[in-house]
Amino acid sequence: MELELKIFGCLCSAETFKINGITADEDDFGEKYDRDSENAEEYGCGDMQFTRIAPKREVLEKYSITEAEYAHVAEQLESGLSFGGCGWCV
Repeated sequence: MELELKIFGCLCSAETFKINGITADEDDFGEKYDRDSENAEEYGCGDMQFTRIAPKREVLEKYSITEAEYAHVAEQLESGLSFGGCGWCV
C-alpha cells in the first residue's frame, strides 16, 4: 500500500491524503468531532478526537487495501487528528 498522509500543523485536517494514488476521504475511516465543545473557546475545540469506524467492503475495494492496511491508515488518522483542545480557528 502506498500511503501519502500529511496532517496540517494547525488545522484538524489532512493537507495530503492519498492511498494507492487515490485521493482519500477521512470519513471513510472514521469520524472527527469535538468531544468537549462546551468547554472550548468560541470557534475553537475543547477536545478534538478522530475515532475509527469498522472497515466497509466498498472502502477496502475503493482504495485496494486489506483490513490490516485499513487499520494502519485509521491508526495514523487517530494519531494525527486527535489532539484535544485547540484555538487555531479563533
